[in-house]
Amino acid sequence: MTKKKSFVGATIFDGFKRHLNAALIIKNSKVVEIIPEEKVDPKTEQIVLAGGLLTPGFVDLQVNGGGGVLFNDNPSLENLKTICEAHAKLGSTSIMPTLISDSPEVKKRAISTITDALDKQVNGLVGLHLEGPHLALARKGAHEERFIRPMKEFDCLELESLANKISTLMLTIAPEAVSPQQITRLSKAGAIISLGHTDCTFNQAAEAVDAGATCATHLFNAMSPFGSREPGLVGAVLDSGRLFSGIIADGFHVNKASINLALRAKKGPGALFLVSDSMSTVGSDQKHFFLNDRLITRSQGKLILEDGTLAGADIHLSDAVKYMVNEVGISQDDAIRMASLIPAKVLGVESEIGCLAPDARADFLWMKNDLEIEKVWVGGNEQS
Repeated sequence: MTKKKSFVGATIFDGFKRHLNAALIIKNSKVVEIIPEEKVDPKTEQIVLAGGLLTPGFVDLQVNGGGGVLFNDNPSLENLKTICEAHAKLGSTSIMPTLISDSPEVKKRAISTITDALDKQVNGLVGLHLEGPHLALARKGAHEERFIRPMKEFDCLELESLANKISTLMLTIAPEAVSPQQITRLSKAGAIISLGHTDCTFNQAAEAVDAGATCATHLFNAMSPFGSREPGLVGAVLDSGRLFSGIIADGFHVNKASINLALRAKKGPGALFLVSDSMSTVGSDQKHFFLNDRLITRSQGKLILEDGTLAGADIHLSDAVKYMVNEVGISQDDAIRMASLIPAKVLGVESEIGCLAPDARADFLWMKNDLEIEKVWVGGNEQS
């Protein structure tokens, strides 16, 4: 039987509140409890941390790549493991690999790889995010036009079947390309429907929410904007308590003033959460790469196509957390929660990941007081 371990010396933020002079107790791969330091059993193996902050591992629901690997480029099991490992070292202990619009052959390979990896319990993998191809051409962003199309009956049947195989499946769709009836079917099958890459009206978005959509993809980017007469998807996200939404906090995709306004305007209980939208450059020294044969260049903290279109982001989730604190001006606790507990809630797994509650997976980070990550544990094991 594996002995319990206690982690002491750091302030503990469990996803809900801070614990001072406390110890995090884990056993095997699970959190046991958080208790006052003086109540720790002296027989317990003790890890003493030199101050700082102990927090839940981050949960990233939009990861296109990492470690020099792009998921679309070659969705193999080996590459998937490379992506998971690259993000885990940087604090994202749970990720949702994201396949953007591509050929049916690439999509089939990606699904097969994810299914296999989930069966093998690859560390850090929580599911699959299919971003497209059922999007709006008017808001395609970096997606290639030739792959974008409305959802047909055979697509819906295929995705219903997939939702029964993969417990955490997220689908980014445009209401113009997917009917309310199809949204309802997919939602009832267990898929998380996220609205994005869309030029829909406020009313179309509201209809999609009534049909079962619960999320939106990268708020403000590749979506109908907020206007005086037509609030668009941005307005629908802020006005609906039933919608969560990811947001890219890298200083390029969204102005910090817009993020601040959105945080203040957002109706709950749905909330905003951080996504990296990272590409292969994260955790690597890559200067450029190709997506569907199109050159993407890494330049001054952003990734751009040759026409200047932003193509994903050159950040990991801990960068976004620091940006939210240092530039947007929210509290450390709120920023960490946006990168952990809230995205876990989107998936409905907030008792398992994104927090340090009893029986949650022992995924946690030790940070300096300036939020610089010092060490990472996944399932109770320190990452090298």
